[in-house]
Amino acid sequence: MNSIIASTSTVHGSDYLEYLKPELEILFNGCKSILFIPFARPGGITHEEYTKKAKKGLSFLKNTTVVGLHTFKNYTKAIQSAEAIFTGGGNTFLLSKQLHENNLLTPLREKILKGMPYLGTSAGSNICGKTINTTNDMPIVYPPSFDALGVLNFNINPHYLDPDPHSTHKGETRETRILEFLNLNSTPVVGLREGSWIRIQGDSCSLKGKLNARLFLPNEKPKEIAPDFNFNTLG
Repeated sequence: MNSIIASTSTVHGSDYLEYLKPELEILFNGCKSILFIPFARPGGITHEEYTKKAKKGLSFLKNTTVVGLHTFKNYTKAIQSAEAIFTGGGNTFLLSKQLHENNLLTPLREKILKGMPYLGTSAGSNICGKTINTTNDMPIVYPPSFDALGVLNFNINPHYLDPDPHSTHKGETRETRILEFLNLNSTPVVGLREGSWIRIQGDSCSLKGKLNARLFLPNEKPKEIAPDFNFNTLG
């Protein structure tokens, strides 16, 4: 595999995809075309508007074009013939519904497993886990299944937030929600903080960025894992 699975597309104080530029130059090196999957539609923007945003964010890649999947008549063939793919963030339920209803999970999974360069941010990262059950998004639509691509043997919780010790909010924390998931499921969960990503190169799968991530395992206390942690140790 050859993938970047990022918590977010944008970190505070920088432009869209800017913090990932050095990594994306390596990931997409030699690619003349990137297929963009805009189905998550953050804020309800159109597929065309979202594709324009992706084009602008990836404009630093010289001699590389970005084309929206929505512009093709046959989505399956577009994915099967893609040189590289970027799935943007937004609402994971909406993204999952579109992928399931168009029967795109299998061809997308096959391309990723064969080593096609793949970038996922937020919702586009959620779908790389075993299921989308640990997303932060509201279920604004009902997908046929919560099953995801399963190219990772764990789930992702992007935009992971630690409890604010100064907050007066008494509702559930992100950690509480994930522990609720683990009460009923055995799939490990990785909480990716903003500015962190998972880099997969061949058989190597490790945490990248400057921040620790939060690892949740069944029947264990959550723990911090440092950059370069090897996710292959999860089994």
